[in-house]
Amino acid sequence: MASTVPTYTTSGTKEGEIELPLVFSTPYRRELIHKAFTNLNSHKFQPQGRHPTAGMDVVADSNDPPTGQGVSRVARARGGGGGRQGQGAEVASTRGGRQAHPPIVEKVIYKKLNKKERKLALCSAIAATASKELVESRGHKVEGIESFPIIVSDDIESVSKTSDMVKILESLKLTQDVKRLESRKSRSGKSLLRGRSKKVGKSVLFVTKDSSQLSKAIGVLPGVEARNAKELSVLDLAPGSDPIRLTVYSKSAIEEIAKIKSTHLEIMVKTQ
Repeated sequence: MASTVPTYTTSGTKEGEIELPLVFSTPYRRELIHKAFTNLNSHKFQPQGRHPTAGMDVVADSNDPPTGQGVSRVARARGGGGGRQGQGAEVASTRGGRQAHPPIVEKVIYKKLNKKERKLALCSAIAATASKELVESRGHKVEGIESFPIIVSDDIESVSKTSDMVKILESLKLTQDVKRLESRKSRSGKSLLRGRSKKVGKSVLFVTKDSSQLSKAIGVLPGVEARNAKELSVLDLAPGSDPIRLTVYSKSAIEEIAKIKSTHLEIMVKTQ
């Protein structure tokens, strides 16, 4: 059964109603969303390895013959006195020696996912944005927001100033979720020394037909992001594989989402 939800202007007033496409009727599949995130997240991993002679660029030999010398068979550094002469070197388990089983660039780290599974996971994640309970369970602040998903007019796509965006967030009662990220404590240890003292976190996600202008307006707002409807991914809707993110759609974005084709949607149409 198709359902209708109210649409809002950028000033927060109700503009009318819109019928949600069939995608929003997709059953919620938490385990499938998690699987899709794990696989898609691996696509940005960078292969790493070790130099072929790492830890072995040193003159070190074992005794010849290796036994009968009264010492262990480990290779020892040669030299003319001082330094590391006579110390174990080059082999694993010695100071500055090679790794026993170092990582190699040939290791397969790109995980594959079936097309039907990926499409079903995306549709399930989109449908989950219509559930206030799931959005709240992730930690978002949604007090006073009456309907989900949140749909606004296409005027949101032409906003290019941060000052205007702040007003829109206030009118849509989304400022409370953005401020939620301001109370995060600084981290200590290595992360602090390396310039990663704070995790930014995720707040509102705007899904539009064209997000080029909107991306400029939200650049300095913590956790706020914008995506084109055609480029929407499980990585955007369920960061960290934890469903589901507070999402705002434009009318044009809903029209683009309605064009999604999937086998499970065809089955749902036949059974209706």
